[in-house]
Amino acid sequence: MAWYQKSFGNDYLMVYKHRDLQGAYHEVKKMIDWLDLEQGAEVLDLCCGMGRHSMALAEFGYDVTGVDLSEVLLNEAVKLDDGKCVTWLRGDMREVPLDRQYDAVVNLFTSFGYFDEDQQNEKVLHEIHRLLKEGGRFIIDFLNPVYVQMNLVPQSERTEQDLLIREERAIEDGCVRKRIVISQKGTADRHYLEQVKLYDRTAFEAMLLKAGLHIDHVYGEYDGQAYDAEVSSRLIFVGHKEG
Repeated sequence: MAWYQKSFGNDYLMVYKHRDLQGAYHEVKKMIDWLDLEQGAEVLDLCCGMGRHSMALAEFGYDVTGVDLSEVLLNEAVKLDDGKCVTWLRGDMREVPLDRQYDAVVNLFTSFGYFDEDQQNEKVLHEIHRLLKEGGRFIIDFLNPVYVQMNLVPQSERTEQDLLIREERAIEDGCVRKRIVISQKGTADRHYLEQVKLYDRTAFEAMLLKAGLHIDHVYGEYDGQAYDAEVSSRLIFVGHKEG
């Protein structure tokens, strides 16, 4: 079983409990400026997780579809979406089960680089191209690999309710890997892996262009600062599919 088929389950909801809807709203406000879409525009949130950004986009008046592979995270999204504002769909980001195109596609919170082979990661970008209308906009919010390597915290430990969460991080084989151990009294430890292949700006831009995606701006933070490899925490591409 691939790591991403195991790691995005019920324990993930607890490990990332600190990710809140308010933070998503702050990020979406800036994304709206970058996307420059009309009200009612159709937006696809590719790898939507528990749907924080999908629901925020819907609140701002867009017709949103959220796609994710994890049934657990999609079920959580459905529960949180009590106004039934978003269309939720289970699917693999390399082969999304949709035959329609969107005004915009967003891929957020480092939901790229999950696969060992470059070709598989490139398939995701080609899917984004396929799913966009001509002239459609995209945002890909990736980690800054330089910042990650300079600021990596090898080990950390915290508690959430009755859980002890231990995390170990390392750069290995061109990937940043996080190994998570969750301990709970009376049960065996639960082990998870999270992994992202590290692509620097030059490599990522080459893959985007190969997929037919034109880059308009590269940001390093959601406050709109230009990307700086030494100080930016994010690597955010904003662009479009040329018509």
